Amino acid sequence: MRFINLITIVTLVVGMTSCKSCDDKKTEEEVPPTSGNTTNPSNAYGFGVLNKVKGIWNGPVTSTTPLGGYPEWIVDFRPISENQISAKNELDTANDIFMSFFIAKYNNQLRVGFRNGGSFANMKRVSYFLADSVSETTSQSFYRFSEIIKGKSKAYTEVIRKGDSLIIKSYTNKYNTLTAAAPHMTWSAKLQDTTSASATVSALGFPKSTMSIDFSSTFVGQTEAVYYSTSGVPAGDPYPETAQPYLGQTTVNYTYDASHVPVAGKKTLLIVMTQPLFSGFTPNFANLKYRSRYVVLDALDQSFVFNYMHPGTYYVYAMYDNDGNLAASSGDWLSTANASFTLNAVGTTTVSPQINFTIP
Repeated sequence: MRFINLITIVTLVVGMTSCKSCDDKKTEEEVPPTSGNTTNPSNAYGFGVLNKVKGIWNGPVTSTTPLGGYPEWIVDFRPISENQISAKNELDTANDIFMSFFIAKYNNQLRVGFRNGGSFANMKRVSYFLADSVSETTSQSFYRFSEIIKGKSKAYTEVIRKGDSLIIKSYTNKYNTLTAAAPHMTWSAKLQDTTSASATVSALGFPKSTMSIDFSSTFVGQTEAVYYSTSGVPAGDPYPETAQPYLGQTTVNYTYDASHVPVAGKKTLLIVMTQPLFSGFTPNFANLKYRSRYVVLDALDQSFVFNYMHPGTYYVYAMYDNDGNLAASSGDWLSTANASFTLNAVGTTTVSPQINFTIP
């Protein structure tokens, strides 16, 4: 029956929260060229990356951060303007990330910028990079983004696209404790879907080589293009999440039926997909590729707001982790319906899945 099959589905998702290390497997895709020119020099430098990262991606992460590595990270990159593409992800209420590629004016040039920021154990950090090395061939595209003020010695990110693979590598000097940037994180992903972004691509006319933001005088007098905060928007952040266009928010209020009473300290996982998991009572495992967002919560929270969310139609599922192993297993509880919602641009919406079934 469909509820038993859902065990396998949720296990695939929660695996990312329970694995703290995974192998960094070297492949030929991880050996990119290091220099070159854009295919069309009349475009903003690095312009091709906007299309190269579009889609839902899934793959393992290796990391030197306290979060460690995990076998699965799902990222849903979609346009949010004609010249910008972004993705927002949550791990739990204390850890999230917002990534965005956009076109910036800097030193009288248009170059693709990369914004990488979020909360890490509730501490907020935002970093800004600009494309400084690009190579695009028929078989592979390589883009390097270096920290705007200090350059590669501070931090940089490499984006490599080859076939249906996307590799993102980040390097940092660990808060200026190293003389050169060292490996920080590697994500090796495979393309899952591009159809979820199709409507937005058409509506926004994406991509166009026009300016998203003018950084001409933004960083004058600053020592680095990195911003920190213990709460709220980091002071001085020139392009905060609150200023990002087109995105909306969805509140998920999950409930329990009368026979399922949650206990404080237990966890509940919310999974958001762009296609339904079930057709009637029949599971469609092929639709696992449409997973877009997920978060692990305290079971008594019973509400979570997905901020900076792409407009579209979604389906949400909830699982109560009764045994605390962060994997679906006998005795855990599930919601059993395709709870759907549609989010409009810069809109808000609410959906209320109910947890009502115990896994045998």
